[in-house]
Amino acid sequence: MLSAKLLLDRVRFLSKGFPKTRMTKLRLGVVGSGRGSNFIAIQENILKGNLDAEIVLVLSDKPSAMLERAKGYRLKALHVDPKAFGSKVDFDLELVRLLKQNNVELVILAGYMRILSDAFIEAFAGKLLNIHPSLLPLFKGLHPQRQALQAGVKESGCTVHLVTEELDSGPILLQERVPILPGDTEESLATRILAKEHRIYTQAISKWMSRNHPSA
Repeated sequence: MLSAKLLLDRVRFLSKGFPKTRMTKLRLGVVGSGRGSNFIAIQENILKGNLDAEIVLVLSDKPSAMLERAKGYRLKALHVDPKAFGSKVDFDLELVRLLKQNNVELVILAGYMRILSDAFIEAFAGKLLNIHPSLLPLFKGLHPQRQALQAGVKESGCTVHLVTEELDSGPILLQERVPILPGDTEESLATRILAKEHRIYTQAISKWMSRNHPSA
């Protein structure tokens, strides 16, 4: 087993090991596990000219529907199997290597169902976004819609935030509120929240660009 110091040294090497080229369009990498509806919404906004960015790499830990949709857009899409690696960190470092190799400037988590290692998060510190279907800091973790219904609150929503080592606790970029209606189920609430997710994820990327991207 590698020590924590050696692992971090590997991350720093990966972070510096590829030439950094100043690009006009923001280069996005998408990492997910499922159907990729947020990925599709972002890509459609790019195609419509609503976001000055390009998706240069799509990665999935499963042979997912998202990969098939990415290929339909003629985007580079790869399945990376966690079972092929000796440890969680080794798997994450392979994702980092691929993202860095493709000069990704901002990583977008889109339905990614694995908890990231500190090594991955450090490699893209401040450059890693996630969307969560609740009004954070409320209802972190799994089944946030169920948590909201059980708590009896009158509204829920979704949050785009920077990813840090603490789960669902990074700085918030954007939120959208969704009222909870009489008779709502976990599924009906999730459907209405998802519609808002599709809108605000692109807006949050634009907000990040305005603060961090030289050409924004």
